[in-house]
Amino acid sequence: MHGVAGAVMPSRCFVIGDIHGCVRTFRRLVTEVIKLTAGDELYLLGDLIDRGPDSKGVLDFIFELRKQGFAVLSIKGNHEDMYLRSGDSQQVMDTWLANGGRATLRSFNADGPADIPYQYQYFLQSLPYYILLKDFVIVHAALNFFRTDPFVDTEAMLWQRDCIVDRARIGGRRLICGHTPVTREQLEDSLAADRIMLDNGSVFDERPGLGSLAALDLNRMVVFYQNNIDR
Repeated sequence: MHGVAGAVMPSRCFVIGDIHGCVRTFRRLVTEVIKLTAGDELYLLGDLIDRGPDSKGVLDFIFELRKQGFAVLSIKGNHEDMYLRSGDSQQVMDTWLANGGRATLRSFNADGPADIPYQYQYFLQSLPYYILLKDFVIVHAALNFFRTDPFVDTEAMLWQRDCIVDRARIGGRRLICGHTPVTREQLEDSLAADRIMLDNGSVFDERPGLGSLAALDLNRMVVFYQNNIDR
């Protein structure tokens, strides 16, 4: 499945940006900052893995939340895609390892991508490229509006940086994206734009304006932050 169509939003609906293996930060944001409840929905923008110290822990926490009955859905990011294709190409393998893949292998105590247990591989493989909500398209990177159908270009959904949104071609919706780290000021400026950018670069805390994991409450258009506590 490439995409998922959502229903009317519940009382609280959150979207969280790129987690990148930072499970302590992710867990605190969910349990102590936004205080997710059983009636909420939580969407994740992909790049769950790589760079940070505990990609396995991030996936385990998602499994834990789902087992407890929480509604948690994620889309696929370019880092999940690199991992999934790393066994087919040495070039992709080298790119993945150079961009945080080694940290993922360490978190699983794995020698190579095939050593990661099947349940994790299956979960990452099953992630959709986008999710449609009533007023928003949730996608990791962008959509390619130069294509007749913007939803056929999965490469753009995973990797594209620039994007001028044509809302008329996506049912009047706005985009919510991660992938490209932006400062808090840039993030909050984007809340009124056609493309909302939610990656505050939680793993890049050495750069000014970055270093937090962001959660957007879609109903109130309020952003909550948790400074990275994994590094």
